[in-house]
Amino acid sequence: MALINENYLKLQGSYLFAEIARRVATYKAQNPASNIIRLGIGDVTQPLVPAVINAMHHAVDEMAKAETFRGYGPEQGYNFLINKVIENDYAPYGITLGEDEVFISDGSKSDVGNIQELFGTNNTVAITDPVYPVYLDTNVMAGRSGKLGPDGKFPGIVYLPCTAENDFKPALPETKVDMIYLCCPNNPTGTVLPKSELKKWVDYAKKNGSVILFDAAYEAYICEDDIPHSIYEIEGADEVAIEFRSFSKLAGFTGTRCAYTVVPKKVMAVTKDGTAHSLNKLWNRRQTTKFNGVPYIVQRGAEAVYTEAGQAEIRAVVDYYMTNAKIIREGLLSIGLEAYGGVNAPYIWLKTPKGMDSWEFFDKLLTNVHIVGTPGSGFGPSGEGYFRLTAFGNRENTEEAIARIKTKLSF
Repeated sequence: MALINENYLKLQGSYLFAEIARRVATYKAQNPASNIIRLGIGDVTQPLVPAVINAMHHAVDEMAKAETFRGYGPEQGYNFLINKVIENDYAPYGITLGEDEVFISDGSKSDVGNIQELFGTNNTVAITDPVYPVYLDTNVMAGRSGKLGPDGKFPGIVYLPCTAENDFKPALPETKVDMIYLCCPNNPTGTVLPKSELKKWVDYAKKNGSVILFDAAYEAYICEDDIPHSIYEIEGADEVAIEFRSFSKLAGFTGTRCAYTVVPKKVMAVTKDGTAHSLNKLWNRRQTTKFNGVPYIVQRGAEAVYTEAGQAEIRAVVDYYMTNAKIIREGLLSIGLEAYGGVNAPYIWLKTPKGMDSWEFFDKLLTNVHIVGTPGSGFGPSGEGYFRLTAFGNRENTEEAIARIKTKLSF
């Protein structure tokens, strides 16, 4: 009889967004006339911009001709896209990267979930709390934790609370940790860390031999000047940090799938006998074994993001979503709710009113005003009592949602 990986049994019965979908489907079946506005899952609504579409059409035409047809591409990505990434996303900030330090992939979710394969199961993992569930769940699957406790925490995982009380800035762990997940701009809180805070983490990692796994998927939404766009703006970060970026929220590629991960050659981890190995080489080995590369057509579309027209067009889309964020944030504040984020990120993190728990507020919002958000408790114990709304809806729905909350939602 085949044996299963029993670590999967430690996970809660349903992935957060699957549970949301189940509840919404049940409600919709019972109330078919309800006009539900979805501000829960962070999926985009605006179409791919013309520069991207045109580039993909041209690439499709290339695939129709024998002389320009492309079969298997490099698992690490085509150099035409890698070079655009380096020239546009890093060089302007004084960051130097080699072509073999950037890996094109089919999404940051995949990469932040797969990166843990490079590390031994006896590593201690630290995650900010609340947190994007993939960080935690994939490490539980790998066996780096015990069974979920009654406090909603997995033994063996170091939780770093981020709440209004500490201005959503995680404190350095009191014990030594080996793997540190940071997300900035943060999902779900929509908050950011200035350079002074990131320097603390880089210094900690260098002192303790830790590796920072830095999710910068929402970098394009940073508006304030003092917020770093890359962890590599911090001196020494290229020795201790791996960075994840995505075209999903930057350029609407949620259904098209393209992202990249930066693994500097200086980032090391050691064997039990203390021998150091480059994580760049290990990630390259992992990708060439398990990944077949992002389609040529998609990579040509991503390359078009960096054209003059592409930059102007995607900036207009980002501004569109950030206007939505402002509408949501100011609308919530106007009726006395505590709201955070929405300035450097497309997420608004609100404090649930009257002591409601997160799922209670979810049900009230769905039932009373037909709006779907995301319960904060689904992101971790410190998310209890909070709730996430996204700015990725269209303008009409965003304005309608806030109008409903202002006029129809009583506490």
